[in-house]
Amino acid sequence: MLRSLVLLAVTALTLPAQAAPTTGTILIAHGGDSTWNAGVREVAAQVRTGGPVEVSFLMGPGAATARFQDAVAKLDAQGVARIVIVPLLVSSHSGHYEQIRYLAGQDVQLDETMQHHLHHAGIARAQSRTPLVLTPALDGSIEMARVLADRALAMVRAQGDEPSRRGLLIVGHGPNSAEDYAGWMGNLRPLADSVRAWTGFRDVRLELVRDDAPAPVRAEAVLRTRELIEMQRAITGRDVIVVPVLVSKGLVSRDKLPRDIAGTPSIYTGEPLLPHAAMARWVERRVRESAATAVTAR
Repeated sequence: MLRSLVLLAVTALTLPAQAAPTTGTILIAHGGDSTWNAGVREVAAQVRTGGPVEVSFLMGPGAATARFQDAVAKLDAQGVARIVIVPLLVSSHSGHYEQIRYLAGQDVQLDETMQHHLHHAGIARAQSRTPLVLTPALDGSIEMARVLADRALAMVRAQGDEPSRRGLLIVGHGPNSAEDYAGWMGNLRPLADSVRAWTGFRDVRLELVRDDAPAPVRAEAVLRTRELIEMQRAITGRDVIVVPVLVSKGLVSRDKLPRDIAGTPSIYTGEPLLPHAAMARWVERRVRESAATAVTAR
């Protein structure tokens, strides 16, 4: 009997230790040109969750080679116990978040445009038994506020000035519908309040240019943005610092927003959220918080 127990103990000591089940993460973003996508990959490389991290895109030239179902398959092959899907979007109030909900297996009816985007890139739901957990998007997170505060302070200091003598306008891409616009603004107003408290800018405002909305809606949003800049200039007597709440460098930050505010008394450099290190910390927090989230029904 004693000999048998000793043999069992020796056998147990010599067996290879089994790795603890891990969590895999998919950082999924809109996607854009190579520069836009590089910012996402740079942040993904900084994420430390204790498990593997994959990147996926919904649109753009890189989407076909970074498909959602392929990211899931790669994580499955590594034996993860669960997969956390982290949408790198400014707001959960968007058609792209609905696309991600659909891919995560939730009961979502996509409109024709959103379906076309996925079909065009060959993106589909994954065939996997691994539990999937979908987190919220950025949605006014404290990390996003930190990035915007850092960007704004760097710009005002480059002017040799103090934030207490300047106005700050935070400008986002924004959604198409009035309902989603209200949702975005509801997410972002507390963010603007945090930026004001941390930086001490004299006047902080927020607006969305609604870049993909019908032409009359977008024109009204751009006019409102320009009027806010003029109003802030009248309040402070100085050119207004304009910071974009955009994920990565691309067409909107580089071309469209500069055109929208051209001729206004403003200072704009176009630095987006990525690749600020706070974005990697946000991903890590979303993964930690997901431990208390119910998995998607499969």
